[in-house]
Amino acid sequence: MSQQDSHAAKKRRISSNRTALLESQPSFLEDLELLQETNQAAKVDDPSLLWARPTCNKLDPSTEPIVFQQIEADEYMNSGTQTPVVRFYGITESGNSVICHVNGFLPYFYVPPPPGFKIENIPAYKAALEAAIEKGNSIVKIEWMMKESIFGYHGGEKTPFLKITLKDPKNIAAAKRSIDRGISFAGFSDVTGQTYESNIAYLLRFMIDCKITGANWIELPAGSYQLRNDSNSNAQINVDISYDKLISHQPEGEWSKIAPLRIMSFDIECAGRKGIFPEAKIDPVIQIATMVTAQGDSKPFIRNVMVLNTCAHIVGTHTMSFDQEEKLLASWADFVRRVDPDVVIGYNTSNFDFPYLLDRAKHLGVHKFPFLGRLNDIRTEAKDTKFSSKAYGNRENKAINMEGRLQLDMLQVMQRDYKLRSYTLNSVCAEFLGEQKEDVHHSIITELQNGNEETRRRLAIYCLKDAYLPQRLMDKLMCLINYIEMARVTGVPFNYLLARGQQIKVVSQLFRKALEKDFVIPAVNSQGGEDQYEGATVIEPNKGYYDVPIATLDFASLYPSIMMAHNLCYTTLLTPSIIQKYNLVRDVDYVVTPNNDSFVKESRRKGLLPIILTDLLDARKRAKADLKKETDPFKRAVLDGRQLALKISANSVYGFTGATVGKLPCLQISSSVTAYGRVMIERTKQEVESTFTIENGYKHTAEVIYGDTDSVMVKFGVKTLEEAMALGREAAELVTTKFDKPIKLEFEKVYFPYLLINKKRYAGLYWTKPDKYDKMDTKGIETVRRDNCRLVQSVIDTCLRKILIERDVIGAQEYTKQIIADLLQNKIDMAQLVITKALSKTDYANKQAHVELAERMKQRDAGSAPALGDRVAYVIVKGGKGVAAYDKSEDPLYVLEKNIPIDTKYYLDNQLSKPLLRIFEPILGDKAESLLAGDHTRTIQVSTPSIGGLMKFAVKTATCLGCKTPLKKDESAVCRNCSDRAPELYQKQQNIVNDLEVRFSRLWTQCQRCQGSLHQEVLCTSKDCPIFYMRKKVQKEIQDSSATLDRFVDW
Repeated sequence: MSQQDSHAAKKRRISSNRTALLESQPSFLEDLELLQETNQAAKVDDPSLLWARPTCNKLDPSTEPIVFQQIEADEYMNSGTQTPVVRFYGITESGNSVICHVNGFLPYFYVPPPPGFKIENIPAYKAALEAAIEKGNSIVKIEWMMKESIFGYHGGEKTPFLKITLKDPKNIAAAKRSIDRGISFAGFSDVTGQTYESNIAYLLRFMIDCKITGANWIELPAGSYQLRNDSNSNAQINVDISYDKLISHQPEGEWSKIAPLRIMSFDIECAGRKGIFPEAKIDPVIQIATMVTAQGDSKPFIRNVMVLNTCAHIVGTHTMSFDQEEKLLASWADFVRRVDPDVVIGYNTSNFDFPYLLDRAKHLGVHKFPFLGRLNDIRTEAKDTKFSSKAYGNRENKAINMEGRLQLDMLQVMQRDYKLRSYTLNSVCAEFLGEQKEDVHHSIITELQNGNEETRRRLAIYCLKDAYLPQRLMDKLMCLINYIEMARVTGVPFNYLLARGQQIKVVSQLFRKALEKDFVIPAVNSQGGEDQYEGATVIEPNKGYYDVPIATLDFASLYPSIMMAHNLCYTTLLTPSIIQKYNLVRDVDYVVTPNNDSFVKESRRKGLLPIILTDLLDARKRAKADLKKETDPFKRAVLDGRQLALKISANSVYGFTGATVGKLPCLQISSSVTAYGRVMIERTKQEVESTFTIENGYKHTAEVIYGDTDSVMVKFGVKTLEEAMALGREAAELVTTKFDKPIKLEFEKVYFPYLLINKKRYAGLYWTKPDKYDKMDTKGIETVRRDNCRLVQSVIDTCLRKILIERDVIGAQEYTKQIIADLLQNKIDMAQLVITKALSKTDYANKQAHVELAERMKQRDAGSAPALGDRVAYVIVKGGKGVAAYDKSEDPLYVLEKNIPIDTKYYLDNQLSKPLLRIFEPILGDKAESLLAGDHTRTIQVSTPSIGGLMKFAVKTATCLGCKTPLKKDESAVCRNCSDRAPELYQKQQNIVNDLEVRFSRLWTQCQRCQGSLHQEVLCTSKDCPIFYMRKKVQKEIQDSSATLDRFVDW
């Protein structure tokens, strides 16, 4: 340990007031002790006794039903009958695992017969289609059915369709291609036709027809199923049943419960080489930590870590040591099979941990390892997948198959559901759990592994925490429950939710309702057209700072309510010929939308989409009503997840109709919805401004200062919150009466004060009750931009707090000027100026600051340089005139060490100026520019670098610590003229060193608390943590100040 570190160690118990960002948390070891005290694992001599599931009682199929929650499903072909079988994996209420094979359901699709086709032509058509498919006996039967196409209003008339049932789902595509090319038979030549429902997956088709939703409960009645001895399965109950015998329970009331799922969270550690990211063919797996929790419990009942070599005891943890890596990997795989988890979670497990384990086991010849699912004969593999969605963007991931086990990689959940500055586990935990974790760089891990049992214990604790945090994140954000409820509401299998986009969820609901109402859905080959439609209206904002209450009126579920109010649907869409055919009367039988499209009214036919939306929103009302009454925390979490899933599902229906590259695009619906929305916002503005006037007896004339997609902001002119809220409610009730039901304008909140910056950019204090504000609300403002340094976030946040909460605009200006002055004078902590970006494999079109820096660091020292996948932290330093920013990026630690001057002007011009002007221009107008120029910007301090430029020619001369004159060779600290002041100068320098050591001690203690021990050296190198840079900076300052103090030695 260095001299500074030993100073810190003596004072490590001093707490820090300056690091409120990372408040002291109980150490992870304390967590483990608590878990041991409160958990059954502590009471068992051999923890491996807890691994197996509860014993399954012997079943009598003739008298006992089987009821289980299915969590995953797949399909396979029965080699004997050559027909598809659906296989459900699930858990009973008593915790026993089930694999249920459902037989007898065959795939099918529809095609309308050609003109002149009769029922007696079916055998000839069947033979011709069979020959065209070239699969031999692939068609089971063709039936004549009367159905109605979902596309367009047809007066309720049903027309003939041929229902073609096949043996193998794979043959549907071949049959569709044959029909597209044309079939010739019995006097008919080259008959083509639009196929219907030929583009839906067999598994989803089965679930829709059997009314099974994702993760719901299934009952196999007594006498309807057969037990099977299946050597390929490691489930406790294996059964066969015919599809028409099982009972599917809708997930409401009693059946909204969730089985006691076993949730396994794990993390691995690999040894690495200096400067090289671990490679599975070379670098060993040295530790695997695993936590297993029962759904509904917050504490893991299994906590273990498998370690290569010896490891000292860890409280509350089953520690297993292995002398060979092969044994470690084989034991972990055996552990997974014995524990038999239902859900497997972790952080980046799909793209790193699983692929690494599989590749490593293959390299070492551990042949039994890659069988981690519930089927003993199917190998677990990592396959490359590409996922592209308008909502979620483009992503490349590895897909890991573990039959019968749900996988929830929390990194992918975070990337999919949250927009964050950084997605490291450390950063995500700081955001959602309010705590940091020790971040040990992969280059240090090998040193800990090669040490002794104590250093390996330290690494094991680090590994255990990385296994525990994903579970805590999942519990805090209710990810599993929310996804289960989304699967139940939309009817799709759970694994679709992470692997597929939004559309499949609407497709599932649409097919279900179409089946119920006897509609068939065309299989559209959507290529994506050039057609565009006008989006939502945004009323031009009256920018400014409003120190009066601004009432906000919101349309509840605007787009769904428009579709319901005006009956907008595929099934209600009209063409001029249909209007003429049925003699339909405008405004009596049908409406013409502001977009000039026509739809029949509900009196003629209620549309399928409005029915779906009504069901979803009614179910949401029920869930919210139940939520208010429910007291059980777990049931409350399920209900809350359910109402959220119902809300999201309702809102996604509109987007589905507007997706030109989609399953069933219909721009007439989507463009009509936005057209109605635009009219409604304009009408709302007109009604409010014409009603709430002085002429009508109100104290002031109302003004709509801004309107967005589904809300308007109204300045009623009143001074108090109570008055604004009363007028807001009155206005909402008035406007609601002007529109068709169920359109409803609601008053929810008042902003006071309110800073309106521009379209979709505003900030204000959010009030729902007049006695206390709920929060400071911001939209479109740089408090969360991920490509900014922390200084921008803290300055903008502080300015907004001063303006909105303290109502101190002048104070906000003074604070801003002071920050800018501090920045230009080099007084801002460098931790606030660090920008971090991930070093990905992508080839960038333009040069990037972090990529260029990584290359320079590699040339300086390959051992410590960032590797692919690492986050690169950098600051922008001063460079020559005209030097690009990407050439001025530098490693913050290198900057500290070499005293390289920061380019403060870059931070002012490129990071701070625009966000600040956006906030202050609505308040100060043109005067806002004065914040960025003036007396406070005239003093600029630049640190003297120790390398580069003229410094390579400079000779460093020691100066007197009193008067700063150059010292002679025989003088070390002070000159002869200042020798009388030497004791005073020595004490002054000693005080500086002491103060720095106390500051370092506090930072050191903060980091020790984070890592979980106050008795071990800090190894954390988290590039996302401001305290890391503070600690390193103070460490450097202690070195420099101690060197100055040492000059007094010869005095």
